[in-house]
Amino acid sequence: MLQNIRIILINTFHPGNIGSAARAMKTMGLIDLCLVSPKRFPASEANSMAAGALDVLEKARLFDTLDEAIADCSLVIGTSARTRTHSFSRPMLSAEQCAAQLLSESRQSPVALVFGQETMGLTNSELEKCHFHTSIDANPDYPVLNVASAIQILCYEIHKASLKSDCADNNEKPEQEYPLIKELELFYEHLETTLTDIDFIIQQHPGLVMTRLRRFFNRARPEVKELNMLRGILVAAQKTAKKNS
Repeated sequence: MLQNIRIILINTFHPGNIGSAARAMKTMGLIDLCLVSPKRFPASEANSMAAGALDVLEKARLFDTLDEAIADCSLVIGTSARTRTHSFSRPMLSAEQCAAQLLSESRQSPVALVFGQETMGLTNSELEKCHFHTSIDANPDYPVLNVASAIQILCYEIHKASLKSDCADNNEKPEQEYPLIKELELFYEHLETTLTDIDFIIQQHPGLVMTRLRRFFNRARPEVKELNMLRGILVAAQKTAKKNS
């Protein structure tokens, strides 16, 4: 299961943090490191900070966008101290809940834990691509963690959760089968096209309709069969709209 848990770093500024991430991962049994548009990589600073985790560092995969890095994942959790974006509250998990969710769903398909740039964290648009957000409880007067420390803490929670898992259950897949991110993105494209075709969305003034609907479906988390049913409804709606036009 740990092999299916992906740690993603976006726009990492200092290569030393990439090396520290690799080291934090290896100490907790995680091996899948993905980098989205790092400022400098490969770099000697990354190698130095990785210490005995050069194997994780050398196998790190590079992506141009977050969409590419999470396309084959069924669950994406973003790290953020913020609980609201675009005036919408976001589904939040504690560090322990985050670890348990990742571990459980990694039995089915790849899952991802995403970290933003050191100074900015994840952007609103990146957070919108996550099913859940997670944060680390810290001193409310100074809740500041550098990215390497945050990665170490959350990787430890994942490792701890894996030790608690019952061996007999580890070979069982969860009953729910969730769609991959790339399948959800195709659904969102289909949904937006359909809503435009029936004049629910006005192209010149789209407002926040799709943002709200993305948040709704991310929270609802339709299963594969349910998503296929929704796609069928959209097809039927488009056919009816064409007949009546």
